[in-house]
Amino acid sequence: LGLAEEFRSELGVESFPLLWDPSFDSWRFFGVQGQPLALLFSPDGELLGNWVILDDAAKDEILALV
Repeated sequence: LGLAEEFRSELGVESFPLLWDPSFDSWRFFGVQGQPLALLFSPDGELLGNWVILDDAAKDEILALV
């Protein structure tokens, strides 16, 4: 968990919640191949999008969805 918190800090995204899953069940469920990865869900749990590369275009798309 400490390494994950450090990774989040290095990316400058401390304001985002960090959910720790040592079993990686969530990775398998969502088909995560690596990180960083952003998943955006609606309030009812629908997956709205996912982004492997968090560049300015992805940030703009995420903000538009939010």
